[in-house]
Amino acid sequence: MERDIIPMRPYRHFKGRLYYVHSVGKHSETEEVMVTYQALYPPYDFYIRPLEMFASKVDLNKYPDAKQEYRFELYK
Repeated sequence: MERDIIPMRPYRHFKGRLYYVHSVGKHSETEEVMVTYQALYPPYDFYIRPLEMFASKVDLNKYPDAKQEYRFELYK
């Protein structure tokens, strides 16, 4: 994976909402690297997504108006 995802930091999804990355870890059976993160808006749901998908580029064919290069970008 070419991008580092930093735990305990907020990230902005390309559609505009903010999420807090709790951790990066491995699936216990497949060893696939996963990201656990939480929505920073009600109802504050938790999510788990493969790192490769979390750190991927936005599909500009599907979302031509996207303002970000990546699906999730570190929020500063």
